Amino acid sequence: MMHYIYLLRLANGDIYCGRSDNLKRRIIEHAKGKVDATKHFLPALLIYYEAFREKRDSIRREIYLKTTKGKRMIKLM
Repeated sequence: MMHYIYLLRLANGDIYCGRSDNLKRRIIEHAKGKVDATKHFLPALLIYYEAFREKRDSIRREIYLKTTKGKRMIKLM
């Protein structure tokens, strides 16, 4: 099973970082407004994702991307 981190660009211009073991299902949930964190900022566009074999690696990457240094890297991308 693969584990994913993903970035969404929300309608207000913000970037949302999330993690899932089923990327397609999770993106559909966002699009249908089923995710509290993003439902008021639709549409949400998938702009980036990374795949990992180990869950702990995806957790570590998500935590990093939510730090100040990680947010700067996202803006540069």
